[in-house]
Amino acid sequence: MQKSLRTPRQQLLQSLLAEARKAKGMTQADVAKALGKPQSFVAKYENGERRIDVIEFVDITAALGVVPGDILAQVESTGHFAKRTARRSRKI
Repeated sequence: MQKSLRTPRQQLLQSLLAEARKAKGMTQADVAKALGKPQSFVAKYENGERRIDVIEFVDITAALGVVPGDILAQVESTGHFAKRTARRSRKI
């Protein structure tokens, strides 16, 4: 499995989090304040300079008021594993 800041799924995650923030009318500074982090933390994960771990992801989605599973479902549906699983389920 490729670990990179530039994979399509990583880029999708970044854009989904940024879109959710904007949809809530929040600035990067607003999210950062809710997380107790500097604004640069938010800028870096949104711009692809930094990956986030699962705990940070859960905290970010809570600050944004979105359901983590909804974001993950969108990311999962574009992944290699999802495509393999879909192919297998069609054969049954």
